[in-house]
Amino acid sequence: MIAIGFDAPGGPAVLRPETLPVPVPGPGQVLVRVAYAGVNGPDLAQRRGHYPPPPGASPIPGLEIAGEVVAVGEAPDAAGSRATWPGVGDRVCALVTGGGYAEYCLAEADHCLPVPAGLPLDQAAALPETLFTVWHNLFERGHVREGETILVHGGTSGIGTMAILLGKLFGVTVIVTCGSAAKCAAALRIGAAHAIDYRAQDFVEEVGRITGGRGVDLVLDMVSGDYVPRNLRCLAEDGRHVTIAVQGGMKAELNMAVVMTRRLTLTGSTLRPRSRTFKALLAQEVLREVWPAVIAGELRPVMDRTFPLAEAAAAHAYVESGAHVGKVVLAA
Repeated sequence: MIAIGFDAPGGPAVLRPETLPVPVPGPGQVLVRVAYAGVNGPDLAQRRGHYPPPPGASPIPGLEIAGEVVAVGEAPDAAGSRATWPGVGDRVCALVTGGGYAEYCLAEADHCLPVPAGLPLDQAAALPETLFTVWHNLFERGHVREGETILVHGGTSGIGTMAILLGKLFGVTVIVTCGSAAKCAAALRIGAAHAIDYRAQDFVEEVGRITGGRGVDLVLDMVSGDYVPRNLRCLAEDGRHVTIAVQGGMKAELNMAVVMTRRLTLTGSTLRPRSRTFKALLAQEVLREVWPAVIAGELRPVMDRTFPLAEAAAAHAYVESGAHVGKVVLAA
């Protein structure tokens, strides 16, 4: 099969096609003929050498795929029985720990979701990474409830657009920050209640103005660094701060007295290193709570561009430029 690899960390140009054996599914796994693979921030970080795959994971980049199951492994349990789904011929999308940038990819059977008839495979491939991440961090870890207001940085990124879409679906008011007036306009069209151009406005002051001085119930932060103390100034009392990336630096200086007196909660997570069991439980919750909206056509990812698999380097350069609105995928 053709897959995308790199010999040493670096810029997008280090990515190149290579020929590798088709992997064989082990117990509890399925082999998917990949139609599309999503391109995400962690892929870029891996290419730069900052986000290595966890032990046992494929070194090939790519954390989400969609395609057709072409082989199944044995059941993981001693009884030797296996679930009837997914089976050969089923259309699935899946969260994977690596290997997505290839013509074939292994996925854990219980990390797969069924692709309904009305969902194109390119859109299906654009769902798992952002949907699992946003659902877990907003609704499980951040305990967001209907009627609350949240602030999301990177409003037109894959994560940002998914946060807007889930906010609309579950009655949450979403304020976003973006890097230009054009991107703010795009975020508003997608469904954000307010969009702040962080290059032209102080987002702390704008959040205060928008909320009448109350602040937001949660901040979903992908920047970290010196954004953290500013984010805390945006929070209402009993607010929650959830970090999912450290694009602005891994360290932040905080006044912990403010955290105590305003009863703030600081948390965060990374998805890729989590256990197989955790991801299986998360997949079950997404299937139960969100997938009915996908089946009904009420939730669709915001799509930007599709690149051929062989042009993964160009796809990375495009995402790295920040020009995209929504998801970028590779066509295998």
